[in-house]
Amino acid sequence: MSAYLQIIVIACFAMVIVALFREKTDFLTYSIAAMFLAVIATFYFLPDAITMENLMLAIEWEVIFFLIAIFTIVEVLDDKRVFQELALRITRKFETNTRKFFWIMCLTSTLSAAFIEDISVAIIFIPLIIKTSEKMHINPTPFLLGVTICINLASTLTPFGSSQNILIAAKFDLTTTWFILNLGLYFIISTLLTLYLLDRFVLKKSIQQIWLPHCTINEEPFEAHHIQSHELYIMENPIDKKVFNKNMIALLIFAVLLFIIPNILFVGILGALMFVVINPRPYGKGKSRPDISYYFSKIDFKLVFFFICLFILVYCMEINGTISMIEYTVLDLAIENLFLMCILILIITSILSALLDNVPVTIIFIPVIQVLIVEAGFAATPLLIAFILGINLGGNLLPQGSACDMMTLEFAKKNHIHEMNYNKLLKVGGIFAIFHTLIGVAYLWFFIYFLL
Repeated sequence: MSAYLQIIVIACFAMVIVALFREKTDFLTYSIAAMFLAVIATFYFLPDAITMENLMLAIEWEVIFFLIAIFTIVEVLDDKRVFQELALRITRKFETNTRKFFWIMCLTSTLSAAFIEDISVAIIFIPLIIKTSEKMHINPTPFLLGVTICINLASTLTPFGSSQNILIAAKFDLTTTWFILNLGLYFIISTLLTLYLLDRFVLKKSIQQIWLPHCTINEEPFEAHHIQSHELYIMENPIDKKVFNKNMIALLIFAVLLFIIPNILFVGILGALMFVVINPRPYGKGKSRPDISYYFSKIDFKLVFFFICLFILVYCMEINGTISMIEYTVLDLAIENLFLMCILILIITSILSALLDNVPVTIIFIPVIQVLIVEAGFAATPLLIAFILGINLGGNLLPQGSACDMMTLEFAKKNHIHEMNYNKLLKVGGIFAIFHTLIGVAYLWFFIYFLL
Protein backbone atom coordinates (compact mmCIF):
# COMPACT_ATOMS: atom_id res chain seq x y z
CA MET A 1 0.00 0.00 0.00
CA SER A 2 2.80 2.40 0.90
CA ALA A 3 4.35 1.97 -2.54
CA TYR A 4 1.03 2.70 -4.25
CA LEU A 5 0.57 5.77 -2.06
CA GLN A 6 4.09 7.00 -2.85
CA ILE A 7 3.45 6.67 -6.58
CA ILE A 8 0.16 8.58 -6.33
CA VAL A 9 1.63 11.44 -4.29
CA ILE A 10 4.73 11.69 -6.49
CA ALA A 11 2.43 11.80 -9.54
CA CYS A 12 0.50 14.65 -7.89
CA PHE A 13 3.77 16.50 -7.27
CA ALA A 14 4.82 15.91 -10.89
CA MET A 15 1.48 17.33 -12.05
CA VAL A 16 2.33 20.59 -10.27
CA ILE A 17 5.76 20.72 -11.93
CA VAL A 18 4.27 20.15 -15.39
CA ALA A 19 1.64 22.86 -14.80
CA LEU A 20 4.37 25.36 -13.89
CA PHE A 21 6.02 24.83 -17.27
CA ARG A 22 2.85 25.40 -19.27
CA GLU A 23 2.54 29.18 -19.59
CA LYS A 24 -1.13 29.22 -20.57
CA THR A 25 -2.13 26.85 -17.76
CA ASP A 26 -3.41 28.12 -14.42
CA PHE A 27 -0.84 26.37 -12.22
CA LEU A 28 -2.81 27.15 -9.05
CA THR A 29 -5.80 25.11 -10.25
CA TYR A 30 -3.57 22.09 -10.80
CA SER A 31 -1.73 22.70 -7.51
CA ILE A 32 -4.95 22.70 -5.50
CA ALA A 33 -6.22 19.61 -7.37
CA ALA A 34 -2.91 17.81 -6.78
CA MET A 35 -2.96 18.69 -3.09
CA PHE A 36 -6.55 17.50 -2.73
CA LEU A 37 -5.83 14.18 -4.49
CA ALA A 38 -2.70 13.60 -2.39
CA VAL A 39 -4.59 14.23 0.86
CA ILE A 40 -7.48 11.94 -0.18
CA ALA A 41 -5.08 9.18 -1.19
CA THR A 42 -3.09 9.52 2.05
CA PHE A 43 -6.28 9.41 4.13
CA TYR A 44 -7.45 6.31 2.22
CA PHE A 45 -4.23 4.33 2.70
CA LEU A 46 -3.20 5.77 6.10
CA PRO A 47 -6.39 6.98 7.80
CA ASP A 48 -4.79 7.22 11.26
CA ALA A 49 -1.74 9.18 10.08
CA ILE A 50 -3.45 12.29 8.72
CA THR A 51 -5.72 14.76 10.52
CA MET A 52 -6.90 18.28 9.82
CA GLU A 53 -4.79 19.55 12.70
CA ASN A 54 -1.65 17.94 11.27
CA LEU A 55 -2.37 19.41 7.85
CA MET A 56 -2.65 22.89 9.34
CA LEU A 57 0.56 22.43 11.33
CA ALA A 58 2.37 21.23 8.19
CA ILE A 59 1.98 24.71 6.67
CA GLU A 60 4.87 27.09 7.44
CA TRP A 61 2.69 29.98 8.52
CA GLU A 62 5.70 32.19 9.25
CA VAL A 63 6.63 32.01 5.58
CA ILE A 64 3.04 32.62 4.46
CA PHE A 65 2.55 35.76 6.56
CA PHE A 66 5.98 37.12 5.70
CA LEU A 67 5.16 36.74 2.00
CA ILE A 68 1.91 38.65 2.51
CA ALA A 69 3.79 41.41 4.38
CA ILE A 70 6.40 41.74 1.64
CA PHE A 71 3.76 41.72 -1.09
CA THR A 72 1.95 44.51 0.77
CA ILE A 73 5.11 46.65 0.86
CA VAL A 74 5.69 46.06 -2.84
CA GLU A 75 2.09 47.04 -3.65
CA VAL A 76 2.44 50.27 -1.65
CA LEU A 77 5.69 51.17 -3.44
CA ASP A 78 4.19 50.23 -6.79
CA ASP A 79 1.08 52.33 -6.10
CA LYS A 80 3.31 55.32 -5.27
CA ARG A 81 5.60 54.54 -8.25
CA VAL A 82 8.73 54.72 -6.08
CA PHE A 83 10.88 52.21 -7.98
CA GLN A 84 9.61 53.48 -11.31
CA GLU A 85 10.61 57.01 -10.34
CA LEU A 86 14.04 55.82 -9.17
CA ALA A 87 14.63 54.04 -12.46
CA LEU A 88 13.44 57.08 -14.42
CA ARG A 89 15.74 59.45 -12.53
CA ILE A 90 18.73 57.22 -13.20
CA THR A 91 17.77 56.97 -16.87
CA ARG A 92 17.55 60.73 -17.29
CA LYS A 93 20.84 61.37 -15.51
CA PHE A 94 23.01 58.83 -17.30
CA GLU A 95 21.35 58.45 -20.71
CA THR A 96 24.11 60.47 -22.42
CA ASN A 97 26.91 58.17 -21.20
CA THR A 98 26.49 54.63 -22.46
CA ARG A 99 29.00 52.91 -20.19
CA LYS A 100 27.87 54.70 -17.01
CA PHE A 101 24.27 54.03 -17.97
CA PHE A 102 25.07 50.32 -18.34
CA TRP A 103 26.77 50.02 -14.95
CA ILE A 104 24.34 52.19 -12.98
CA MET A 105 21.23 50.59 -14.48
CA CYS A 106 22.51 47.04 -13.97
CA LEU A 107 23.72 47.67 -10.41
CA THR A 108 20.53 49.49 -9.38
CA SER A 109 18.22 46.85 -10.83
CA THR A 110 20.34 44.09 -9.24
CA LEU A 111 20.24 45.69 -5.79
CA SER A 112 16.50 46.31 -6.21
CA ALA A 113 16.02 42.59 -6.93
CA ALA A 114 17.54 41.83 -3.53
CA PHE A 115 14.49 43.50 -1.95
CA ILE A 116 11.60 43.03 -4.39
CA GLU A 117 10.49 40.20 -6.63
CA ASP A 118 12.71 39.73 -9.69
CA ILE A 119 9.83 39.85 -12.15
CA SER A 120 8.76 43.22 -10.70
CA VAL A 121 12.28 44.54 -11.29
CA ALA A 122 12.10 43.37 -14.89
CA ILE A 123 8.75 45.10 -15.44
CA ILE A 124 10.12 48.37 -14.00
CA PHE A 125 13.59 48.56 -15.54
CA ILE A 126 13.46 46.77 -18.90
CA PRO A 127 10.94 49.08 -20.66
CA LEU A 128 12.95 52.13 -19.51
CA ILE A 129 16.18 50.59 -20.81
CA ILE A 130 14.59 49.89 -24.19
CA LYS A 131 13.13 53.39 -24.45
CA THR A 132 16.42 55.09 -23.51
CA SER A 133 18.37 52.88 -25.94
CA GLU A 134 16.08 54.05 -28.75
CA LYS A 135 16.85 57.68 -27.90
CA MET A 136 20.60 56.99 -27.76
CA HIS A 137 20.53 54.78 -30.89
CA ILE A 138 22.36 52.01 -29.05
CA ASN A 139 21.59 48.30 -28.99
CA PRO A 140 19.73 47.49 -25.73
CA THR A 141 20.82 43.84 -25.80
CA PRO A 142 23.91 44.26 -23.52
CA PHE A 143 21.79 46.13 -20.98
CA LEU A 144 19.04 43.53 -21.06
CA LEU A 145 21.59 40.74 -20.64
CA GLY A 146 23.26 42.56 -17.74
CA VAL A 147 19.99 43.16 -15.89
CA THR A 148 18.58 39.68 -16.55
CA ILE A 149 21.71 37.74 -15.61
CA CYS A 150 22.57 39.80 -12.53
CA ILE A 151 19.05 39.75 -11.10
CA ASN A 152 19.46 36.05 -10.32
CA LEU A 153 22.68 36.89 -8.47
CA ALA A 154 20.77 39.37 -6.31
CA SER A 155 18.69 36.51 -4.98
CA THR A 156 21.72 35.29 -3.02
CA LEU A 157 22.13 38.52 -1.04
CA THR A 158 19.13 38.59 1.31
CA PRO A 159 16.70 36.12 2.92
CA PHE A 160 13.83 37.77 1.04
CA GLY A 161 15.58 38.04 -2.33
CA SER A 162 13.56 35.09 -3.63
CA SER A 163 10.74 32.82 -2.53
CA GLN A 164 13.16 29.94 -2.03
CA ASN A 165 15.35 32.10 0.23
CA ILE A 166 12.35 32.88 2.42
CA LEU A 167 11.71 29.16 2.83
CA ILE A 168 15.35 28.38 3.66
CA ALA A 169 15.72 31.33 6.05
CA ALA A 170 12.55 30.42 7.94
CA LYS A 171 13.53 26.75 8.28
CA PHE A 172 17.12 27.34 9.40
CA ASP A 173 16.59 30.64 11.26
CA LEU A 174 18.87 32.61 8.94
CA THR A 175 18.93 36.39 9.34
CA THR A 176 19.78 39.17 6.91
CA THR A 177 23.10 39.56 8.71
CA TRP A 178 23.87 35.87 8.09
CA PHE A 179 23.24 36.29 4.36
CA ILE A 180 25.38 39.43 4.09
CA LEU A 181 28.28 37.96 6.07
CA ASN A 182 28.31 34.58 4.34
CA LEU A 183 27.19 35.45 0.80
CA GLY A 184 27.92 39.16 0.46
CA LEU A 185 31.49 38.60 -0.79
CA TYR A 186 30.30 36.09 -3.38
CA PHE A 187 27.62 38.52 -4.57
CA ILE A 188 30.10 41.40 -4.96
CA ILE A 189 32.72 39.33 -6.80
CA SER A 190 30.31 37.56 -9.15
CA THR A 191 28.29 40.71 -9.96
CA LEU A 192 31.33 42.89 -10.72
CA LEU A 193 33.02 40.18 -12.79
CA THR A 194 29.80 39.56 -14.75
CA LEU A 195 29.29 43.23 -15.56
CA TYR A 196 32.98 43.67 -16.44
CA LEU A 197 32.88 40.75 -18.89
CA LEU A 198 29.63 41.96 -20.45
CA ASP A 199 31.11 45.44 -20.73
CA ARG A 200 34.36 44.15 -22.23
CA PHE A 201 32.98 41.63 -24.74
CA VAL A 202 29.37 42.65 -25.45
CA LEU A 203 28.79 46.32 -24.67
CA LYS A 204 32.06 47.54 -26.20
CA LYS A 205 31.18 45.93 -29.52
CA SER A 206 27.65 47.35 -29.59
CA ILE A 207 28.80 50.90 -28.77
CA GLN A 208 30.67 51.01 -32.06
CA GLN A 209 27.47 50.32 -33.96
CA ILE A 210 24.51 52.63 -34.58
CA TRP A 211 21.35 50.75 -33.65
CA LEU A 212 18.17 51.52 -35.54
CA PRO A 213 15.29 49.43 -34.18
CA HIS A 214 12.88 47.81 -36.60
CA CYS A 215 9.90 49.56 -35.10
CA THR A 216 7.32 50.39 -37.73
CA ILE A 217 3.93 48.78 -37.92
CA ASN A 218 1.58 49.72 -40.73
CA GLU A 219 4.05 52.52 -41.56
CA GLU A 220 3.37 54.20 -38.22
CA PRO A 221 5.91 54.72 -35.47
CA PHE A 222 6.41 51.85 -33.13
CA GLU A 223 6.11 54.26 -30.20
CA ALA A 224 2.46 54.94 -30.88
CA HIS A 225 1.62 51.24 -30.66
CA HIS A 226 3.85 49.64 -28.09
CA ILE A 227 4.76 52.03 -25.29
CA GLN A 228 2.58 50.90 -22.44
CA SER A 229 0.22 53.42 -20.89
CA HIS A 230 1.77 53.17 -17.45
CA GLU A 231 5.20 54.09 -18.89
CA LEU A 232 3.78 57.25 -20.51
CA TYR A 233 1.99 58.09 -17.29
CA ILE A 234 5.22 57.82 -15.28
CA MET A 235 7.12 59.99 -17.77
CA GLU A 236 4.44 62.68 -17.92
CA ASN A 237 3.49 62.62 -14.22
CA PRO A 238 6.58 62.42 -12.02
CA ILE A 239 6.07 61.38 -8.42
CA ASP A 240 5.86 64.07 -5.73
CA LYS A 241 9.32 64.62 -4.21
CA LYS A 242 8.02 64.44 -0.63
CA VAL A 243 6.31 61.11 -1.30
CA PHE A 244 9.43 59.74 -2.98
CA ASN A 245 11.78 60.90 -0.21
CA LYS A 246 9.69 59.61 2.68
CA ASN A 247 9.34 56.19 1.04
CA MET A 248 13.07 56.00 0.36
CA ILE A 249 13.72 56.84 4.04
CA ALA A 250 11.20 54.18 5.06
CA LEU A 251 13.00 51.67 2.81
CA LEU A 252 16.28 52.52 4.54
CA ILE A 253 14.68 52.08 7.97
CA PHE A 254 13.17 48.76 6.87
CA ALA A 255 16.58 47.54 5.67
CA VAL A 256 18.20 48.56 8.98
CA LEU A 257 15.48 46.77 10.98
CA LEU A 258 16.13 43.60 8.99
CA PHE A 259 19.74 43.74 10.17
CA ILE A 260 18.96 44.59 13.79
CA ILE A 261 15.98 42.30 14.44
CA PRO A 262 16.54 38.60 13.63
CA ASN A 263 12.83 37.73 13.29
CA ILE A 264 11.97 38.47 9.64
CA LEU A 265 8.24 37.90 10.24
CA PHE A 266 8.09 40.61 12.91
CA VAL A 267 10.06 43.03 10.72
CA GLY A 268 7.92 42.17 7.69
CA ILE A 269 4.64 42.93 9.47
CA LEU A 270 6.10 46.06 11.10
CA GLY A 271 7.39 47.22 7.71
CA ALA A 272 4.04 46.64 6.01
CA LEU A 273 2.25 48.68 8.68
CA MET A 274 4.86 51.46 8.44
CA PHE A 275 4.47 51.82 4.67
CA VAL A 276 0.67 51.71 4.87
CA VAL A 277 0.61 54.41 7.59
CA ILE A 278 2.95 56.84 5.78
CA ASN A 279 1.03 56.37 2.52
CA PRO A 280 -2.61 57.05 3.46
CA ARG A 281 -5.31 56.65 0.83
CA PRO A 282 -7.85 59.42 0.01
CA TYR A 283 -11.43 58.61 1.00
CA GLY A 284 -13.40 61.81 0.39
CA LYS A 285 -13.50 65.58 1.01
CA GLY A 286 -9.73 65.91 0.81
CA LYS A 287 -9.18 63.53 3.73
CA SER A 288 -6.97 60.46 3.78
CA ARG A 289 -6.33 57.52 6.08
CA PRO A 290 -4.26 54.31 6.18
CA ASP A 291 -6.04 51.60 4.21
CA ILE A 292 -4.33 48.20 4.34
CA SER A 293 -7.46 46.56 2.93
CA TYR A 294 -6.90 48.40 -0.34
CA TYR A 295 -3.39 46.98 -0.72
CA PHE A 296 -4.52 43.50 0.33
CA SER A 297 -7.09 43.64 -2.48
CA LYS A 298 -4.27 44.30 -4.99
CA ILE A 299 -2.00 41.46 -3.85
CA ASP A 300 -1.79 38.45 -6.13
CA PHE A 301 -2.34 35.63 -3.63
CA LYS A 302 -1.61 32.88 -6.16
CA LEU A 303 1.93 32.37 -4.84
CA VAL A 304 0.66 32.27 -1.24
CA PHE A 305 -1.84 29.50 -1.99
CA PHE A 306 0.74 27.74 -4.14
CA PHE A 307 3.07 27.57 -1.13
CA ILE A 308 0.28 26.16 1.04
CA CYS A 309 -0.36 23.43 -1.54
CA LEU A 310 3.34 22.56 -1.67
CA PHE A 311 3.66 22.38 2.11
CA ILE A 312 0.79 19.91 2.31
CA LEU A 313 2.09 17.88 -0.63
CA VAL A 314 5.49 17.55 1.02
CA TYR A 315 3.80 16.62 4.31
CA CYS A 316 2.04 13.77 2.50
CA MET A 317 5.41 12.69 1.09
CA GLU A 318 6.84 12.70 4.62
CA ILE A 319 4.01 10.52 5.93
CA ASN A 320 4.33 7.90 3.18
CA GLY A 321 8.12 7.70 3.50
CA THR A 322 9.13 9.36 0.22
CA ILE A 323 11.17 12.08 1.94
CA SER A 324 12.88 9.50 4.16
CA MET A 325 13.77 7.48 1.07
CA ILE A 326 15.39 10.55 -0.51
CA GLU A 327 17.24 11.32 2.71
CA TYR A 328 18.64 7.79 3.02
CA THR A 329 19.68 7.85 -0.64
CA VAL A 330 21.60 11.08 -0.08
CA LEU A 331 23.20 9.68 3.08
CA ASP A 332 24.30 6.58 1.16
CA LEU A 333 25.86 8.84 -1.48
CA ALA A 334 27.27 11.24 1.08
CA ILE A 335 30.94 12.06 0.74
CA GLU A 336 32.92 12.42 3.95
CA ASN A 337 34.81 15.42 2.60
CA LEU A 338 32.81 18.58 3.40
CA PHE A 339 34.05 20.50 0.35
CA LEU A 340 33.12 17.71 -2.08
CA MET A 341 29.73 17.31 -0.39
CA CYS A 342 29.06 21.04 -0.84
CA ILE A 343 30.03 20.85 -4.51
CA LEU A 344 27.65 17.91 -4.98
CA ILE A 345 24.77 19.88 -3.42
CA LEU A 346 25.64 22.97 -5.48
CA ILE A 347 25.66 21.10 -8.79
CA ILE A 348 22.57 18.95 -8.15
CA THR A 349 20.40 21.88 -7.01
CA SER A 350 21.65 24.07 -9.89
CA ILE A 351 20.69 21.48 -12.49
CA LEU A 352 17.31 20.75 -10.90
CA SER A 353 16.55 24.48 -10.57
CA ALA A 354 17.25 24.92 -14.27
CA LEU A 355 14.95 22.06 -15.24
CA LEU A 356 12.24 22.52 -12.60
CA ASP A 357 10.72 25.37 -10.65
CA ASN A 358 12.94 26.57 -7.78
CA VAL A 359 10.35 26.43 -5.01
CA PRO A 360 9.43 22.71 -5.24
CA VAL A 361 13.13 21.80 -5.49
CA THR A 362 13.79 23.89 -2.36
CA ILE A 363 11.01 22.26 -0.35
CA ILE A 364 12.18 18.78 -1.35
CA PHE A 365 15.83 19.48 -0.47
CA ILE A 366 15.32 21.26 2.86
CA PRO A 367 14.82 17.95 4.75
CA VAL A 368 17.86 16.53 2.92
CA ILE A 369 20.05 19.41 4.09
CA GLN A 370 18.70 18.97 7.63
CA VAL A 371 19.68 15.29 7.60
CA LEU A 372 23.17 16.09 6.32
CA ILE A 373 23.62 18.61 9.13
CA VAL A 374 21.97 16.75 12.02
CA GLU A 375 22.61 13.08 11.24
CA ALA A 376 25.68 13.15 9.03
CA GLY A 377 27.33 15.88 11.10
CA PHE A 378 28.35 18.23 8.28
CA ALA A 379 28.98 21.89 9.12
CA ALA A 380 25.76 23.84 8.54
CA THR A 381 27.05 27.10 7.05
CA PRO A 382 28.98 25.71 4.02
CA LEU A 383 26.11 23.36 3.13
CA LEU A 384 23.57 26.18 3.34
CA ILE A 385 25.79 28.41 1.19
CA ALA A 386 26.02 25.66 -1.45
CA PHE A 387 22.27 25.06 -1.23
CA ILE A 388 21.35 28.76 -1.59
CA LEU A 389 23.78 29.28 -4.47
CA GLY A 390 22.60 26.20 -6.34
CA ILE A 391 18.90 26.96 -5.95
CA ASN A 392 19.24 30.59 -7.05
CA LEU A 393 21.87 30.31 -9.79
CA GLY A 394 20.29 27.47 -11.72
CA GLY A 395 17.74 29.83 -13.26
CA ASN A 396 20.34 31.21 -15.67
CA LEU A 397 21.16 27.81 -17.16
CA LEU A 398 17.89 27.77 -19.13
CA PRO A 399 15.70 30.83 -19.80
CA GLN A 400 12.58 28.96 -18.71
CA GLY A 401 14.20 28.39 -15.32
CA SER A 402 13.67 32.06 -14.43
CA ALA A 403 10.50 34.15 -14.65
CA CYS A 404 12.67 37.25 -15.09
CA ASP A 405 14.38 35.72 -18.15
CA MET A 406 11.04 34.94 -19.77
CA MET A 407 9.74 38.44 -19.02
CA THR A 408 12.84 39.97 -20.65
CA LEU A 409 12.32 37.87 -23.78
CA GLU A 410 8.67 38.91 -23.91
CA PHE A 411 9.58 42.63 -23.77
CA ALA A 412 12.31 42.12 -26.39
CA LYS A 413 9.88 40.37 -28.73
CA LYS A 414 7.21 43.07 -28.39
CA ASN A 415 9.80 45.79 -29.00
CA HIS A 416 11.32 44.03 -32.03
CA ILE A 417 14.76 43.60 -30.48
CA HIS A 418 15.59 40.61 -32.64
CA GLU A 419 19.10 40.13 -31.31
CA MET A 420 17.76 39.53 -27.79
CA ASN A 421 16.10 36.16 -28.42
CA TYR A 422 15.84 32.77 -26.72
CA ASN A 423 19.01 31.39 -28.34
CA LYS A 424 21.02 34.47 -27.35
CA LEU A 425 19.87 34.29 -23.73
CA LEU A 426 20.37 30.51 -23.67
CA LYS A 427 23.94 30.89 -24.89
CA VAL A 428 25.05 33.89 -22.84
CA GLY A 429 22.97 33.06 -19.75
CA GLY A 430 24.17 29.45 -19.80
CA ILE A 431 27.82 30.50 -20.05
CA PHE A 432 27.45 32.87 -17.12
CA ALA A 433 25.49 30.29 -15.10
CA ILE A 434 28.45 27.91 -15.44
CA PHE A 435 30.81 30.81 -14.66
CA HIS A 436 28.83 31.69 -11.52
CA THR A 437 28.84 28.06 -10.44
CA LEU A 438 32.62 27.90 -10.85
CA ILE A 439 32.95 31.07 -8.76
CA GLY A 440 30.71 29.35 -6.21
CA VAL A 441 33.03 26.34 -6.14
CA ALA A 442 36.06 28.61 -5.62
CA TYR A 443 34.19 30.58 -2.95
CA LEU A 444 33.21 27.42 -1.07
CA TRP A 445 36.82 26.20 -1.19
CA PHE A 446 38.05 29.52 0.23
CA PHE A 447 35.29 29.59 2.86
CA ILE A 448 35.82 26.01 4.07
CA TYR A 449 39.61 26.03 4.18
CA PHE A 450 40.26 29.61 5.28
CA LEU A 451 37.16 31.04 6.99
CA LEU A 452 35.50 28.04 8.63
